[in-house]
Amino acid sequence: MWGHNRWGAGGAAADGPLSGPGEPAGPASGSGADQGPEEALTGRQRLVKGVWPPRLTRAQLIVALLLFGLGLGLAIQVRSTNENSVLRGARQEDLVRILDELDSRTQRLQDEKRRLENQRTELENSSDQAEEARKQTLQKEQQLGVLAGTVAAQGPGITITIDDSHGSVESDMLLDTVQELRAAGAEAIQIGDVRVVAGTYFSDSGGAIQVDGRKVTRPYVVKVIGKPEDLEPALNIPGGVVQSLEKEQATVSVRREKKIVVDALRSAKRPDYARSSSR
Repeated sequence: MWGHNRWGAGGAAADGPLSGPGEPAGPASGSGADQGPEEALTGRQRLVKGVWPPRLTRAQLIVALLLFGLGLGLAIQVRSTNENSVLRGARQEDLVRILDELDSRTQRLQDEKRRLENQRTELENSSDQAEEARKQTLQKEQQLGVLAGTVAAQGPGITITIDDSHGSVESDMLLDTVQELRAAGAEAIQIGDVRVVAGTYFSDSGGAIQVDGRKVTRPYVVKVIGKPEDLEPALNIPGGVVQSLEKEQATVSVRREKKIVVDALRSAKRPDYARSSSR
């Protein structure tokens, strides 16, 4: 009995079924003709196709948003820390001085509150309320006159002398000085022969500084009435007025005095439009 043998072309044994007469022969196994698109890609192409486009789950997206928010917060914190680098590099005694100044401002506000409360109590309990009201009105008039610059004032305070031999000090630096003094509790300020009030303005004109349109000459002398223990430290804080002026090569001296006289006056002007709203 003859065994069943399969012979391929050239007498080699074939793995596939032998094609009969008239039947088309199928493609040989392992040839490139039956490879799909996936098998035709190179290794690099398959790697790129596997990672792009990225397939993010909802949890991964939430984590990415949280990390972005955290990074943004850290960036803002670092910027804020850099802006406060002056205080970060301050000495311990400077920080103590700054805290003392803040405590002094708080104490002044509390004293003002108590004074107003006492005035109200005196007015309510006075047997002659009309006389008490008149007395308080006169006192208030004097206080407002000092603030408005219509009356002279005297009291303890400091004298600031700014020697600007290089002409590098500008009007905004004097404005910063006035604002720092007001924040420290200054009650009356005079620069040269000009009384500084709420509506005072500073400008530069022809290389000179003008205060309310009037030229002030060098060296600039600023007379300030207030508590010297509060005024002087406010000017000498790190990054404050004195350091800013010295950076412009100006020489600044601050002298405490028991009696300062501020006698430059301003005329009281009647407002054109504003009227009292009290009835």
